[in-house]
Amino acid sequence: MASSSPVVLICFVLLLIGAVECSRPRYPLPSGRKAQRLQTFRPFNIAHRGSSGEIPEETAAAYKRAIKEGADFIETDILASKDGHLICFHNVTLDDTTNIANYPKFANRKRTYEVERVNVTGYFVVDFTLQELKSLRVNQRYSFRDPQYNGMFSILTFDEFIQIALDAPRIVGIYPEIKSPVFINQRVSWPDGKKFEDRFVGTLKKHGYKGSYLSRQWLKQPAFIQSFAPSSLLYTSKLTDLPKVLLIDDITVRTQDTNQSYWEITSDEYFDYIKDYVVGIGPWKDTVVTTSNNYTLTRTNLVDRAHNHNLQVHPYTYRNENQFLHFNFSQDPYKEYAFWIKEMGVDGLFTDFPGSLRQYQDWTHPSSSS
Repeated sequence: MASSSPVVLICFVLLLIGAVECSRPRYPLPSGRKAQRLQTFRPFNIAHRGSSGEIPEETAAAYKRAIKEGADFIETDILASKDGHLICFHNVTLDDTTNIANYPKFANRKRTYEVERVNVTGYFVVDFTLQELKSLRVNQRYSFRDPQYNGMFSILTFDEFIQIALDAPRIVGIYPEIKSPVFINQRVSWPDGKKFEDRFVGTLKKHGYKGSYLSRQWLKQPAFIQSFAPSSLLYTSKLTDLPKVLLIDDITVRTQDTNQSYWEITSDEYFDYIKDYVVGIGPWKDTVVTTSNNYTLTRTNLVDRAHNHNLQVHPYTYRNENQFLHFNFSQDPYKEYAFWIKEMGVDGLFTDFPGSLRQYQDWTHPSSSS
């Protein structure tokens, strides 16, 4: 018995330490003192509308899942409500990803408006107040994705989205889009005469977002501003030095504001002009590498030409499902990531499955913390 006393004493001390440790509250680190910085040594993992492959897009749960899965940036689309509040929502209509059809009281709100030179019919976000939008619930965009979370989450405001990033246990960047600015500026007005873009940048400033790309200020709270509208990016460049990315649509789509063709905005002359206002481009990946019958075909020189003008390239959108994987990749998303990162040399990827991209990158290009 006497010989076992020291062992008993040691065990008791260890149990006591463990009890104290378990009872200690886990307070978040103060702002600006996050334990893990943003990685900048490999292409950015951009969570497209959050972890939208698993949870309904642009919801708090989708963004929190993306952060947990290791996304570098969480991406969102910013629109405006009837009463001028900025919200996180992709479509200008509510029909595809909410339960608006379950609300008979809103049946008379259906409208037809011209959006980017096309007549669109539906329930438009600009015809609903924030309170009304908050009463709706978000559903998965695609029927082949997990439906168990349908109807559980509400529409976020821009402020709420930002707070999710700021509350993360590590530094997580944000990647908001100025969505459909021509339409929003036509349909929503603010009492002080400001534009949609003014409200957008004002919200970022209110939460402390500032600084040029890779500056000390930017690394504390990283953010990219993105838009398909070149004039919006030029306008916001007068309001903030945050880095901006010009999104590029299909080769058949003209810009919503300046009515320029795909070929105009991807020319060397235009890259030489726009590089003074943006740090990169965000093209649809099937225009960077052309496709036919679900096979990738011709690699264009878009990535190389953009890099020659010191522009980053962040293509969209990478998705795990067979419906979106070209046959060349054997229905394997990791093969697709390998092709775009190792062979095409892109600088960031918009993905609906940030967990998959993070696992691929940790296996192939790990950081010291991985």
